Amino acid sequence: MEIWQALLLALGALIVGGIAGFFITRYIFQKQLRENPPVNEKMIRAMFRSMGRTPSEKQIREIMRNMNQK
Repeated sequence: MEIWQALLLALGALIVGGIAGFFITRYIFQKQLRENPPVNEKMIRAMFRSMGRTPSEKQIREIMRNMNQK
């Protein structure tokens, strides 16, 4: 095998690996989002109710704003 063939083979393997890695990572990320959705206002209200409190709309907006800043 000549050197240019080895370089083409290595370059082709790198490109195929990059494309496969992208799609595998994308699939895993989407699966994680389905299994563990990000926190929303309903979840915050449920958390407050489980602690025996009724949150005001201002408290919920403040918590959401603080979570989105990070």
